[in-house]
Amino acid sequence: MAKHPTPVFCGVIQGGKLHLERREDFDAHAARLEGCAVDLRLSKHRNVRSISQNAYYWAVVIPLLAEHCGYEDEEMHAALKWRFLQKHEGPLPTVKSTAGLDTRDFAEYIEQCRRLGAEMGVQIPSPGFAE
Repeated sequence: MAKHPTPVFCGVIQGGKLHLERREDFDAHAARLEGCAVDLRLSKHRNVRSISQNAYYWAVVIPLLAEHCGYEDEEMHAALKWRFLQKHEGPLPTVKSTAGLDTRDFAEYIEQCRRLGAEMGVQIPSPGFAE
């Protein structure tokens, strides 16, 4: 049997109460879990990187830098993440995934990549001007 992804329900807290969007869908999902132990996570909403940001990154930023550096696209992506998205939380550094960045953080990451390109003499067009 195919496992269905766990739905995510959004809402807002006002006056100490949770007001859900799609309340009917939430109630129907909760009814399917009747009698089950459940996990509930509540966190501040964040806008994950956009499809257009991701498309620009992979269609413009990565190919231009990869060609200049002599890397394959995936190698360039790994090098940029290592340069700009390192975390030092344990004995060895690790690298954050770009998939976990919100729209603001991904925009900043792209801008860091563009500045690096400029330092190397690679002109990376702004997102609005990329073809």
